[in-house]
Amino acid sequence: MDLLRSYADGNDDELDAAGEQKPQNPTSPSPDSSPPRLLPAKSAAPKVDDTMLALTAAAQAHQTLNRPIDPTQRAIVFNPTYDQLWAPIYGPSHPYARDGIAQGMRNHKLGFVEDAAIDSFIFDEQYNTFQRYGYAADPSASVGYNYVGDLEALKQNDGISVYNLPHQEQKRRRVDSKKETEQDEGGEEVDHAEVENPATDTWLAKNKKSPWAGKKEGLQEELTEEQKKYAEEYAKKKGEERAGPSEKGEVVADKSTFHGKEERDYQGRSWIAPPKDVKASNDHCYIPKRLVHTWSGHTKGVSAIRFFPKHGHLILSAGMDTKVKIWDVFNSGKCMRTYMGHSKAVRDISFCNDGTKFLTAGYDKNIKYWDTETGKVISTFSTGKIPYVVKLNPDDDKQNILLAGMSDKKIVQWDMNTGQITQEYDQHLGAVNTITFVDDNRRFVTSSDDKSLRVWEFGIPVVIKYISEPHMHSMPSIALHPNTNWLAAQSLDNQILIYSTRERFQLNKKKRFAGHIAAGYACQVNFSPDGRFVMSGDGEGRCWFWDWKSCKVFRTLKCHEGVCIGCEWHPLEQSKVATCGWDGLIKYW
Repeated sequence: MDLLRSYADGNDDELDAAGEQKPQNPTSPSPDSSPPRLLPAKSAAPKVDDTMLALTAAAQAHQTLNRPIDPTQRAIVFNPTYDQLWAPIYGPSHPYARDGIAQGMRNHKLGFVEDAAIDSFIFDEQYNTFQRYGYAADPSASVGYNYVGDLEALKQNDGISVYNLPHQEQKRRRVDSKKETEQDEGGEEVDHAEVENPATDTWLAKNKKSPWAGKKEGLQEELTEEQKKYAEEYAKKKGEERAGPSEKGEVVADKSTFHGKEERDYQGRSWIAPPKDVKASNDHCYIPKRLVHTWSGHTKGVSAIRFFPKHGHLILSAGMDTKVKIWDVFNSGKCMRTYMGHSKAVRDISFCNDGTKFLTAGYDKNIKYWDTETGKVISTFSTGKIPYVVKLNPDDDKQNILLAGMSDKKIVQWDMNTGQITQEYDQHLGAVNTITFVDDNRRFVTSSDDKSLRVWEFGIPVVIKYISEPHMHSMPSIALHPNTNWLAAQSLDNQILIYSTRERFQLNKKKRFAGHIAAGYACQVNFSPDGRFVMSGDGEGRCWFWDWKSCKVFRTLKCHEGVCIGCEWHPLEQSKVATCGWDGLIKYW
């Protein structure tokens, strides 16, 4: 402040000396008041914009504070921050980092894993070699092999490790250890040849844990009576297993009994000849209302019934009492002939096209081809498995070809003229239940316990269509609609499903017939000859009729006590239906 005041006084003196009179300002501040206002200093140097300079300096200071630490430097000359210590490493991309340096040194999902200089097996080998021999490979040697430890022992042992002993050395050690144990146990040395020979007592004594301990090789002793009996039974069983296919089923004497008055009438016509005057009265089918006749003769349940083809004047039935019976429909209504050739229940029956012969399949693993009139067995077929369904090719020129669905997942095709198996269709994963010919008999559809439908070209064992959906159940019975465009399949979830027989074999979702309880039973499904009605038995002994167009239940009949397993519509009399059940009865409605 004193300097400022002296500066102001100096200015006043200079003005007085120049002769200029200083104006008197009565309001001028006193020396003791605030200092006078100073003018800004002026510089002759050009004006410079230092904004960029300041920004550059600030950036350098920030970079210094935040730059990561170089991992190769040994000393840090400043106090790094936490972020600097844990910042990723910058520089060229790391070979293990997928996206360059952003991942830093990570070569593993948990961080960085260094490559080990030595793996565990080599370490154990060298460690144990050093403990045993006193030398080991030098781990710090980058090129070639250098050894540390006892080099004299190294030369003497030719550099071997504990893991690559010569074979002779190993054998010698084993012999030495055996000799030591022998001397410890017996107090005296045993002959080495006897120890090595398994036929000697010495070897047996030394190998007490052996399964042959205490036994000597020598002549076999005589078998006891019990052992001889067992050996004979075993040989017999093996012989049966190796026998040919024709011997695999149970052999039963084939018999047949005729129950009618005479096998030929006064004109010499056979008892199976169809009546000439019977024709279809009209094309319109009606649902039956009342019981007309009951056939009773089976002592156990009836598993299947089939009308005589085209005429229906006879009806064939397969019983669980091992018998097959044929009954008169039009006249007396009595049993005409009984066929006895199976030792167990009969599973399926099938007529040939003209009805003069038929097939039977039994649980005794036999398929038999019978003459309807005489009751003689023409031929027998067997694969050693249970046949569940038998079918003849419907073509008139292929009536010698038999198809059988077996319990071992196969469909077997026989030529009945030669008795030889000509084809096997082996794709199913469960027992085969049905065989249905479609598309002018060029193809056939099979269903199985594997809950699938498979379509085959006849004669070619390759599936051309495989139908299997998660919601499907097993389908133990399938019937072909009279117009051959649809298949009705009895599904074990208490409904009847309809499939097209055209190229795609699609499920018709609009047609579904339900209401009956068929779960657990292979109840047969069938159509009326005009295709207007669908019918099926159920597990409670009823026979159900549905309208084909509306899918509504048309009528139910209480037919049997127990299961109504089969139902057949008469081929000519349009309002008559036959049913069979596990009560052993066949009823005509």
